[in-house]
Amino acid sequence: MDLSRKVLLPAGLCSAVLFHLGTGLAPLPALAWLAPLPVLLVAPRTSARTAAALAFGSCLLGLTNSWPFSAHSHDLPLWPWGVAVTVGMAATFALATTLFRALLTTGRTLLAVTAPPAAWTAVLYGVASVNPTGIMGTLATTQADVPLVVQLAALTGAWGVEYLVLLVPVAVAAALTERDVRIVGFVGLALAAVVIHGGVRLTRDDGPAHRVALVASNHHGWATDLDTPAGPELVAAYARRIEALPDGVRVAVLPEAAFGAHEPRPAALFDPLADLARAQDIDIVVGFAQWTDGRKYNYALTFPASGGEPVRYLKQHDRVSPAGHDLTVLGATGVLVCADVNHRDPASAYAKAGARLLAIPASDEDDNGWQHSRTALLRGAENGVAVVWSGRQTRLMASDARGRVVAEAATGGADAFTTVVADVPIGDGPTPYARLGDWFAWLCVAAAVAGAIRARPGARSASRPPAGPPPRRR
Repeated sequence: MDLSRKVLLPAGLCSAVLFHLGTGLAPLPALAWLAPLPVLLVAPRTSARTAAALAFGSCLLGLTNSWPFSAHSHDLPLWPWGVAVTVGMAATFALATTLFRALLTTGRTLLAVTAPPAAWTAVLYGVASVNPTGIMGTLATTQADVPLVVQLAALTGAWGVEYLVLLVPVAVAAALTERDVRIVGFVGLALAAVVIHGGVRLTRDDGPAHRVALVASNHHGWATDLDTPAGPELVAAYARRIEALPDGVRVAVLPEAAFGAHEPRPAALFDPLADLARAQDIDIVVGFAQWTDGRKYNYALTFPASGGEPVRYLKQHDRVSPAGHDLTVLGATGVLVCADVNHRDPASAYAKAGARLLAIPASDEDDNGWQHSRTALLRGAENGVAVVWSGRQTRLMASDARGRVVAEAATGGADAFTTVVADVPIGDGPTPYARLGDWFAWLCVAAAVAGAIRARPGARSASRPPAGPPPRRR
């Protein structure tokens, strides 16, 4: 039995364990960089079919780390969506591994290093572009608590982070297989550029700070009905919490669909919060679900400190509700709702419109709270805006315009409410990514296509024989 066959199972199991620990709802960031490496090391030494199967199986097994959550999730039920996401990611890794093997074994070393991570990123970009629910929980999300890496998103969007995390193990596997120091030099320069860029951004002036508050009830579910006694009681309880906030708070954000009603202007909510916002000189952002003509409208209402009627923002990305199209900008604050952060817009549109802080009522399902809050953090880093994420049944988080967590707390404790107050630097304006858009993702599409063309059997390099497993000795 040749060497490759002896190590196939251990390599696959090793990658599976690393994928399991390095991705998912509570990832270990360093392990995400290592997870592809064992499979990539053996891929050039076995057949294309075996390499693809090994990559698919190891990634699929590792990504089952999200299945216990999906088994009881309403947003991502295990069947069919949880399984579909896992299978799709595993198939994408198999594609990248097959491309790596084909290019490396035919002498196209530079393409073997650059095209596979481009293919991975291009597929995810395509999925994000056509999927109405957007995308979250990818390799980029695993690095959300590593500010030095996250700064790359200001240039390339999260797609650059996605690419980088797979580029490194691909390059290591290629360098060890080919024993080519040029690969090490190429990737070393790329990593040095990322570190220098990140370091410079992190040392720059963060801009003025806004004091913000996040307030979430720990014991009330989705859209407490304002037509029942529980509705006005909860409004009063929130009002008392906001009145007790320290001086200087400029924005208070409550969760998505904290309240619900059939009428468009329930006095039990509108009148007390309008008076409170004016009295406390604070903008209050609250999620409000309205049922009209058999349809649900998912709003974020902003009660301005100047008083008067709230400004309505209708969630732009919602599977079951009508979608909004307009932005809500009050001073430096833009308003989104939860799953809006799974897409490039409206976050980029807000940055270009002058917003420097995104107030986001949200609602998740406990276990995925970290992951979704970090998707929001990445949007902030991409566009140069601070993020205030107020989640019901999840967590509260405030991050600055560089993607650094300033303050956070898990909700659902024994107290009636969870409250976070933080001074959040709001940044100095839109980033290159906010202005240029998904240029890097399109570059990945081009690189993936070029790699696929060069990897065709008819495009073999004359300097290398056709790929295949080593001959067996008799």
